[in-house]
Amino acid sequence: MNKSMRKFIDIGANLTDAMYQGVYHGSKKHQPDLTRVLERAWGSGVQSMIITGGNLDDTRLFSTVGCHPTRCNDFTEDSSQYLNNLSELIRNNRNKVVAIGECGLDYDRTNFCEKDIQLKYFEHQLQLCNEHKLPLFLHCRAAADDLVVILNRNRDSLHGGVVHSFDGNQDALNKILDLGFSLRTEENLEVASKIPTERLLIETDCPWCEVKPTHPGYKHVLTKFPSVKKEKFTPGSQVKGRNEPVNIVQVLEVLAAIRNEDIDQLSEAIYENTNKLFFCNMSL
Repeated sequence: MNKSMRKFIDIGANLTDAMYQGVYHGSKKHQPDLTRVLERAWGSGVQSMIITGGNLDDTRLFSTVGCHPTRCNDFTEDSSQYLNNLSELIRNNRNKVVAIGECGLDYDRTNFCEKDIQLKYFEHQLQLCNEHKLPLFLHCRAAADDLVVILNRNRDSLHGGVVHSFDGNQDALNKILDLGFSLRTEENLEVASKIPTERLLIETDCPWCEVKPTHPGYKHVLTKFPSVKKEKFTPGSQVKGRNEPVNIVQVLEVLAAIRNEDIDQLSEAIYENTNKLFFCNMSL
């Protein structure tokens, strides 16, 4: 397959982040360039993107709806009303919302939200799966065992999904797969190499999680793009240290190498996996 003919769906793009408006840590560094970021993506074979927790007015941009574990304190004032608001948002945008999330557990950042609050309101949000018959977009950091317990307890209400930021071991991987979930792994190449091809999805998690030269998978990156520091921004260039959807090809290259699979066949399989999970009732 010609490289230019590969098709991608970025299942985790945080395009509402201020970095694409040229703002870094509250300081304006350059003009907004989201339009050019999107142009680079569409021109490289990206067919669609799922905007994590946001919504943009474009036919190829889709969204998840849910509450991230580090923000579950938002539920505590009126949990029923908060859940109803999420549900209403889904109903009013049903042609754009493809999953419930990003929700789950993050025990690495309990300074933002205590463990007990995360546990309570993660499970609380699972009601939305049964109501709307949507898959889950899950977040899991240092919490695989508790995540599996909760999912097992609610498995009759679930409609599949993907575990993003998964950092568990082989045993946790097997349990997640047994529940019918696909995975997007963290930087654990050993675990990523063992995910069945039919359960594999990819994302950039932009503007974060770029494949840096210090990452163990970087040696497998074949496609590299020129970039400039944000202080020396020029229109049309990538910004050093800011990830974007066009870089999804690098994720594919790393996966193909560590799994010793044909890159074009893997690309096609991942594209089909994503369509089946999130877009089976939609026309892309």
